[in-house]
Amino acid sequence: MAMNISRCAMSLLLGAAIFGCTQNPFRPTASTTPISLTPPAAVAVPAHTLPQSSASLQPSYADTDPRQFEATLVRSRQETQLVQDEVTALREQLASTTAQLAQARTANAQAGLAQTGVNQQVGMPVGQPVAPSTATGGLSPVEMQLAMAQIALPGMNPRMDGSVVRVDIPADSLFETGSAGLLPGGAAILTQVATEVQRVYPGHFIGIEGHTDTEPLQNASWGTPHQLSVARASTVFDFFTTRTPMRQGQLFLVAHGSNHPVVSNATAAGRARNRRIELVIYPERSTAAAEPAPALPASG
Repeated sequence: MAMNISRCAMSLLLGAAIFGCTQNPFRPTASTTPISLTPPAAVAVPAHTLPQSSASLQPSYADTDPRQFEATLVRSRQETQLVQDEVTALREQLASTTAQLAQARTANAQAGLAQTGVNQQVGMPVGQPVAPSTATGGLSPVEMQLAMAQIALPGMNPRMDGSVVRVDIPADSLFETGSAGLLPGGAAILTQVATEVQRVYPGHFIGIEGHTDTEPLQNASWGTPHQLSVARASTVFDFFTTRTPMRQGQLFLVAHGSNHPVVSNATAAGRARNRRIELVIYPERSTAAAEPAPALPASG
């Protein structure tokens, strides 16, 4: 009996070993968890395996404050307007500059034509500026300025004043202090000035203007600065009409006294600058220019 039980037990163990036993309490339970193909978090995911979403590529304004968005839009519009205003201003400035340049070119061309006509009238080569010898209606400011460039008077600087030309002659180089009497060198200066003015502006009207400073007069012969300026202008008038080809009909006198200083009288240099005789050359010519020149005294 015992042997039969042993044989039966061995048979059962052998069969279980060969075929297995589903009811074996010692067999481990099989896992039913599915295999995951997702890589761990630390492993980079290939770009081509990522899901593509058009929505994720576009900025989203869903969470933007409408007031902030409107403020940004307004600021953008203001900046655009500023840029447009700057562009408009630059265009206007460019147009203005272009117009000024065109006017300057036109003026230069007209001046060149006038100068060419003047040169042809007097038979001089084109391009060499000379003063016109005839002008019944008077010279233009351009012609006056072109002629002024031909005046050669060392130490004097002729200048344009509107349509007239002014030549300043220092009174201290012409007259004795506080007097209307000419110095020895004063006659030579007036002769040189008259010769140049008549050469460049033949027969033109010329004003002889006397000026003084504000210092008290040293000579009791003159009661006021105006009287001294009249006397000095008269001396120049007499010299021009008796010692030069200038005619009385083209000259006139003006006495300003100390009323029209060119610089301040606060310094000695300024006062000396204000003591002067100004020759004012006008664009018009006098009919006296056609009269024969008076006989000049023979130089001895």
